[in-house]
Amino acid sequence: MIQDRIREGLLRTAGLNEAQIAEALTEEQDGKTTLDEILVNRKLMTENRCLEFFGSFLGMEMRESLEGVSVPDAFIQNVPVQFARTHNLIALETDGKVTKVATYRPLDVQPMDDLATMMEQEVEPILVPRTEITNLINRAYRHKADGVDEALVDIEEQDIVGLAESIEESEDLLDVANKAPIIRLVNMLLFQALKLRASDIHLQPYAERLQVRMRIDGVLYDTESIPKRAQEAIVSRVKVMGKMDIAERRLPQDGRASIRIGDGDVDVRISTVPVQSGERIVFRILDKTTKIYALDQIGLSENNLKSINRYINYSHGIIFVTGPTGSGKTTTLYACLDKINAPSLNILTIEDPVEYNLDGISQVQVNTKKGLTFSAGLRSFLRQDPDVMMVGEVRDSETADIAIRAALTGHLVFSTVHTNDSASTVTRMLDIGLEPYLVSSSILMVIAQRLVRTICPHCKEVKKPNDKTLFHLEDLRLTPDQFPEGKVALGAGCDECFNSGFSGRTAIYEVMPIDGVIQEQIVNKATASEIKRGALERGLHTLRMDGIDKVLTGHTSPEEVLRVTQLDVQ
Repeated sequence: MIQDRIREGLLRTAGLNEAQIAEALTEEQDGKTTLDEILVNRKLMTENRCLEFFGSFLGMEMRESLEGVSVPDAFIQNVPVQFARTHNLIALETDGKVTKVATYRPLDVQPMDDLATMMEQEVEPILVPRTEITNLINRAYRHKADGVDEALVDIEEQDIVGLAESIEESEDLLDVANKAPIIRLVNMLLFQALKLRASDIHLQPYAERLQVRMRIDGVLYDTESIPKRAQEAIVSRVKVMGKMDIAERRLPQDGRASIRIGDGDVDVRISTVPVQSGERIVFRILDKTTKIYALDQIGLSENNLKSINRYINYSHGIIFVTGPTGSGKTTTLYACLDKINAPSLNILTIEDPVEYNLDGISQVQVNTKKGLTFSAGLRSFLRQDPDVMMVGEVRDSETADIAIRAALTGHLVFSTVHTNDSASTVTRMLDIGLEPYLVSSSILMVIAQRLVRTICPHCKEVKKPNDKTLFHLEDLRLTPDQFPEGKVALGAGCDECFNSGFSGRTAIYEVMPIDGVIQEQIVNKATASEIKRGALERGLHTLRMDGIDKVLTGHTSPEEVLRVTQLDVQ
């Protein structure tokens, strides 16, 4: 009997006990959820482990990454994006008779049958982690019309009526049927932003129009232009979503909403500010379905990776990650926590906001109105018997003091600060009033970072540098003869990358361990430039140097490195 074989497989290869398996199989008999979903939801197996098990059990192929996969046109034309999103299915390749389709639900066969009917050919399931499928769906449907223009046509001024009706706690963006045109328009703008991997949407009012702008890979692009007559209705709809006061138009307001796309949740922070031509709105999008990157996937060089791996396994001390807003600090911290996460460690985080959910880690959301600040949360953590703590940001002397004292009393602490480079982080701690001896004995390492856009793989060209590129190379103290055949990799610009020549981002790093020399300099209150100069002599690899390495390997352009780095200390 198949159930007995599954039970035996789970006992032997998945390490589950009889009671856990019996409970899961009993729940499966209800018919509401499949066994693979139950095992993952109950945290009895990780998603990857579950896919490996059922892949081997059912004889299905498994792939861990869909990087570089090009979705067949026939799939995009015949399968609505709502279907692909709701069931998390996407075609990987076809030979005209059989289409290989990625899924993360090995036991859910009904959507596969529906898909075979739509495609009018046989489909073969390939098991792939859910985040990989979501990212590929976003990329595949990026250029397909998705209803924004259609919703614009339907807008009439009387649609404002009924806007203030209460909405569901978590609204599904794909459920566009039977929605008023304004609601449909706002939903489709959010959906379009997710497809384009945008981190923010700006609705900027002008005298004659409402301009939609999206920040993609750190750069703002103009997208839709909405008629002025729809502006008030859109602003009201957004305020309803964010649970703000619709009648208040003279003061800035903040709100938040949780929206659902298929079965994935996305958090949206909403901010409104009154300006000359109306109210300006910015959405900050936090896609919970985005995968958590491992340390070896975030652009660290071999030496930096080795250094970080050593220090994150210390039992006590503090590790700072520094850089401006939007420089990928949180991603680096999550990668560090994910690396050391183990059942033997009690890991607590206090964040503003909690951006991604980490299994096995207790995450606390800052709530200033209720008095739950970084310092208050950190103080309460010390009574929770922690091994590792992460503080979203050290903003003041009180938080810094508690974090550093926690590091000195046997806890490993991770945090972020806003400074320009690694050396100035140390002096910032002294500036906000901490004692030099506390700082020198508690800080283990400072990681400074910036994000640079990577060259689009679809339009990447290796060519002789023109005058502009030569000028940028000169600024970086590079010459063409340092590149293979004197040719530099650049993006020409194509539809895939909005003609920018860039697609996606990677980080450049400056990793500075606090050695004995720096500890002595801290006690003697040395300046940031003195600390950095000494570290450079002992082999510190600066942000700009790391950027230059990525230019030489063809990952990014000279102009991009110059955009995000300062001149190194001489």
